[in-house]
Amino acid sequence: MRWQKSSFSTDGNECIELARSADHFLVRESDAPDIVITTSARPLRALTRSLTANLLDHPAR
Repeated sequence: MRWQKSSFSTDGNECIELARSADHFLVRESDAPDIVITTSARPLRALTRSLTANLLDHPAR
């Protein structure tokens, strides 16, 4: 499995890493590599769009 960090990540261990298998994506935090979340393309795309638009900084109440 080849894990990839964001190009915006620093040299520290505070970043999200992604890997891809045949039919899904794997997501983990670099300082807790044993905890892995599995997702498909659509939810991952929704998450990255929300993060890019800063929609998660102020969730709706």
